[in-house]
Amino acid sequence: MLIRFVIRMMKRLKNEASSVRRFKLSYILLGLAAFYLILICVKFPEFLESATALSGDAAAADVALDVEDDGGESSTSGFHNNLNQYVLVTPREEENENGALPHKKPRKLHYGRITAAIMKRQNMERNLSVLDRMADEAWTLGSKAWEELDKYEEKGIEMNSILEGKPESCPSWVSTSGAQLAKTDQLMFLPCGLAAGSSITLIGTPHYAHHEYVPQLSKTRAGDALVLVSQFMIELQGLKSVVGEDPPKILHLNPRIRGDWSHRPVIEHNTCYRMQWGTAQRCDGLPSKYDDDMLVDGYLRCDKWMRNDIVDTRESKIFSWFDRFIGRAKKPEVTWPFPFVEGRMFILTIRAGIDGYHINVGGRHVTSFPYRTGFTLEDATGLAIRGDVDIHSVYATSLPTSHPSFSPQRVLDFSEKWKSLPLPQNRIQIFIGVLSATNHFAERMAIRKTWMQASAIKTSDIAVRFFVALNPRKELNAILKKEADYFGDIVIVPFIDRYELVVLKTIAICEYGVQNVTATYIMKCDDDNFVRIDAVLREIQRVPPRRSLYMGNLNLLHRPLRTGKWAVSFEEWPEDVYPPYANGPGHIISSDIAKHIISQYRNRSLRLFKMEDVSMGMWVEKYNSSAPVQYSHNWKFCQYGCMEDYFTAHYQSPRQMFCLWNNLLKGKAHCCNF
Repeated sequence: MLIRFVIRMMKRLKNEASSVRRFKLSYILLGLAAFYLILICVKFPEFLESATALSGDAAAADVALDVEDDGGESSTSGFHNNLNQYVLVTPREEENENGALPHKKPRKLHYGRITAAIMKRQNMERNLSVLDRMADEAWTLGSKAWEELDKYEEKGIEMNSILEGKPESCPSWVSTSGAQLAKTDQLMFLPCGLAAGSSITLIGTPHYAHHEYVPQLSKTRAGDALVLVSQFMIELQGLKSVVGEDPPKILHLNPRIRGDWSHRPVIEHNTCYRMQWGTAQRCDGLPSKYDDDMLVDGYLRCDKWMRNDIVDTRESKIFSWFDRFIGRAKKPEVTWPFPFVEGRMFILTIRAGIDGYHINVGGRHVTSFPYRTGFTLEDATGLAIRGDVDIHSVYATSLPTSHPSFSPQRVLDFSEKWKSLPLPQNRIQIFIGVLSATNHFAERMAIRKTWMQASAIKTSDIAVRFFVALNPRKELNAILKKEADYFGDIVIVPFIDRYELVVLKTIAICEYGVQNVTATYIMKCDDDNFVRIDAVLREIQRVPPRRSLYMGNLNLLHRPLRTGKWAVSFEEWPEDVYPPYANGPGHIISSDIAKHIISQYRNRSLRLFKMEDVSMGMWVEKYNSSAPVQYSHNWKFCQYGCMEDYFTAHYQSPRQMFCLWNNLLKGKAHCCNF
């Protein structure tokens, strides 16, 4: 009986377990079905949008998908020639004469219809880089600026009145308090700049030193880069040329009370033009040479102040005793301490002289800094103060009451002899694209009057065009359009100029050199670059014909900076070194490389990088993987300034360009580093 009872109980438990399993399995299936229905409801709008885009007409399908045509390249950008002799480059598709988009062939789908649409939608929403978004915004703002320019002209505004400019009335003095200065981010506006005799007086108190990590000192301090720092900067600044570029620093005055690498208080002066620093002038307590070539308006560049580490070797104890024995009177010498002390108020005056700036502190002369080529006093329209200092008040006096360079007519010379020749129909040796900014009227005019007068350009063996983007100020765009209409040598790229988007101008130069002219080589340079046309031609002729060429001042194994102003993140460039690239001020590529760049750009497979010269190196390296490229390096494509027997000279002001051209006319390739 007992055995029979146990068997019966085991059968019951087995039947109950199977029913429980069936019960749980049914619930799991119902749950999965419900989850599937929820997923379908959530994703249905995306599938519906994709199906709608793909089931409509051919035009709708072209909008939803962006893949290659059966017949070759897709037209994503182009140059639109017009009757006004300037050219617009747009990222949109070219229109036909009736204003409608050209007919396209049905596209070959490389993916399933719905899958391709989803991928396109995700790419549009998620895969845009910061540079791509910045470019899209610049194109959008540029289109609006161009439309506003048309309305600006429709109002019938007399262009002569804009060109001649009405003299701007400015006050002869301005002042501000420390509280008012703090509201304007420590920046004071000087309406008409400065003139000889102008002076700026500041009253301030330096902060007490604070600990600061200085990586540059880690090597000299056995790994300890935490130092006490107290310093501040006073800068005379000009107007920035393009958005994203720092304004030029016409005078950078940097008193360092503590924290300098020399471990002594110093005063450093410098200038910065187009984000490139010049050679610093340092005053460390030792007087500069009393030499006519070193004096500035008769003042020493660096005056003397007390230094505990200096022992006067000229006077020993023996000579001191001898002087007292014979009764020779000792000439008293006044020695001043360093003019800035932590926590102690100072009165500093910057005075504009004939040859340079003079800095007085506490009523005595401390330093003088000569004017540097490329800057004028009227360019100094801003005073910026940064660093460890509290400013109590600023007073600027003897200021000019009108701006002498307010009118572009001052530099634009509307003469027939400076007009550009029409583009040649036959093949030319080199097409030169010059990057310029909207308000660089003087730079463009200097190039027209100097190296653009070379015989090779006059005989149409070389063609030159300026590539200029738009400015947020519509009156500047109006003058630019007037200049382009008259001279016929400007390509207007209709986006709002930004320093980070120079790479788009380089692409425009390649496209122009491929589509609008038939050039064997294409050269890119900046508008502060002086080009020795004859020397560049001779250098190119040394290259075997029909060989792909990348020529310039090449950089090899350059590493990206991971910190600081020029920092590049690992997402932007994950590798340790850049590919070989030529410095941006002037480089040359053969036309086959330019065609490859344009083809990649149209297929949206061209990688854009925020550094234009590195971008070109990346593109050439990619082309070199399929077709051999001859890399040609020469230091005479100068990156910084000028060297004797140069091919190109960088950072040349309009005044220097005229000097270089006069030297060439005399048969000498001498620099003008005055």
